Amino acid sequence: MTLADAARACAERALRSRAIEPIETEETRIADGGVEFLVRRLSSLARKERLARVRAASPRRVDPFDPPEPELTVTALSPTHLAVLNKFPVLDGHLLFVTRRFADQEELLDGDDMAALAQGLAAIDGLGFYNGGALAGASQPHKHLQLVPLPLAPTGPGVPVEAVFDAAAGAAGPVSIARLPFEHAFARLAPGAATDGAALLDTYWALLAAARLHVVGGRASAPYNLLATRRWMLVVPRVQARFGTISVNALGFAGSLFVRDERELAVLTRAGPMAALAAVARPRAES
Repeated sequence: MTLADAARACAERALRSRAIEPIETEETRIADGGVEFLVRRLSSLARKERLARVRAASPRRVDPFDPPEPELTVTALSPTHLAVLNKFPVLDGHLLFVTRRFADQEELLDGDDMAALAQGLAAIDGLGFYNGGALAGASQPHKHLQLVPLPLAPTGPGVPVEAVFDAAAGAAGPVSIARLPFEHAFARLAPGAATDGAALLDTYWALLAAARLHVVGGRASAPYNLLATRRWMLVVPRVQARFGTISVNALGFAGSLFVRDERELAVLTRAGPMAALAAVARPRAES
């Protein structure tokens, strides 16, 4: 059974047992900066918020990945990583690649992490991403990468932000995309590189350097988001977790944002999603 088959079967069982609780959303499109952003207004967060309050009130910090719930565990990817379903998915097929032993979410990704991501991309044509720290949108301190199937939207590019990617940009190494108004580093992946953990790791290190993210005590010098498909990889340094009250994680830089209510949707519409991303990312360096 492939990873995709195992994930699908596990999700079907978990839905029947209510081990996973999908979050219902209503979708809106907002065109800004050449990207047709997909904005989902959340409408069923009550259960997730109740669970978060219970965990916050607990005298002992609860790690949902140590161990993950058996009904959410898809398969063992390797001696170091498990594939686990997102308990509160907004997107169908949302997978987490979790370290078996605790490692901090702010630690740099290593060869084992990239091998897990490569397995995921080999099995599923998806968007892999990493929220490198709380200021980058990470909600859990236990190290985990994530993968959601593509396309993110039924029309347009599979990843909305691809609309502003220059046709040849990044083919020879890290570059900056002219139409993204915040600091970042982007690279095209050679054929087959996305399913090769060592190749992914090499590209990751090159992008960290290009984005001026230095190694400090085994961690990056600033929080950041990593996004990767079978075709490209993107790193975005971060300065804050929220635009006002709107949380922004790696999916925001893919062109997929989430708001909690009509008020937040109105705020995002007035400001423009691209301006919101620029506000939470590191400003472009002066040339």
